[in-house]
Amino acid sequence: MNLSVTRKCCSRVRLFRNKAAVYHCRRLSDGPISSDDSQPSPEEKPRRTRRAPGKAAVLLFPGQGSQFVGMGKGLLKYGNVKEMFVVAEKVLGYDLLSLCLNGPEKDLMKTVHCQPAVFVCSLAAVERLNHENPAAIESCVTAAGFSVGEFAALVFSGAMNFAEALFAVKVRAEAMQKASDLVSSGMLSVIGRPQANYKYACVQAREHCLSLGIQEPVCAIANYLFPDGRVIAGHKEALDFLQNHSRELNFTRTRLLLVSGAFHTALMEPAVEPLRDVLRKIEVRRPEISVHSNVDGKRYMHDKHVCSQLAKQLVSPVKWEQTLHEIYERAQGQEFPHTYEVGPGRQLGSTLQKCNMKAFKNYTNVDVVLP
Repeated sequence: MNLSVTRKCCSRVRLFRNKAAVYHCRRLSDGPISSDDSQPSPEEKPRRTRRAPGKAAVLLFPGQGSQFVGMGKGLLKYGNVKEMFVVAEKVLGYDLLSLCLNGPEKDLMKTVHCQPAVFVCSLAAVERLNHENPAAIESCVTAAGFSVGEFAALVFSGAMNFAEALFAVKVRAEAMQKASDLVSSGMLSVIGRPQANYKYACVQAREHCLSLGIQEPVCAIANYLFPDGRVIAGHKEALDFLQNHSRELNFTRTRLLLVSGAFHTALMEPAVEPLRDVLRKIEVRRPEISVHSNVDGKRYMHDKHVCSQLAKQLVSPVKWEQTLHEIYERAQGQEFPHTYEVGPGRQLGSTLQKCNMKAFKNYTNVDVVLP
């Protein structure tokens, strides 16, 4: 599947960003369409309606690791979900819907498959939310996605077209898999005591690797999840060292993640240029709502900012804890927005609960499986 064919798929699907004051729905290759079907002038920019915090919504999009066999079951009846999977098959070259529904699990867990799967199923969950609670879509002022979830957040925000974003996710996943194949590496989930020093633990692990003769060893924090919750990634020998010395490092729990490599570290450097190259070729716009970058937790400001941060994200830690603070920081007594996790799993809700219990009280999971 090349990019020219992908662009032909863009016009096939209508999506759900139906802010009444801005536009009713967006063709994936078109500009905004107003709710009365009249075309706005090129100079007209969508205007956001200011909302009271308690009446606003935030959408959170999960990342790799949230996938499971069976996701997507029952969602084809909503909006554009069926058409989204048709387009996905053309872009990816395989039946993504069948893989999501039936597996096999070992194939769905592969980086090259699970990233597109989580991306499409997350946007399918948005279609479900739009059907069951359209006010949540109308009132959404902020979105954020974890790792590959950023692409879904950007599509929802109007910054990218569905098919082109999916093609970028495909290129990203393939490049990350190739980078992972170059060296034995992985990711380790760590929960520590308050006195744990994660960065110094990484220094010790790198020194251990040097003693084994490993040149330029990598061991670094890859994800900031919540207070005392981190994911550390790097060479396999470094992760073995951390697990074997967890007690003296003040780690209370360690668990290897089922991923193929050390994502969001320097070991992903070979994947940066392929992603940067495809981002140059697709259309990227300024988001219509606030979308926060994993790199620093700040909002994307313009199209070039989106492209540069998405490429940088591959070799930078996901600052999710910092992102949540950016989104939910508010004055004493000010209401919190309604938060919807759209996509497989409830991991982002769990991290929100650990970071901000008051914000979590307004949390809802939009499941990707119907009972």
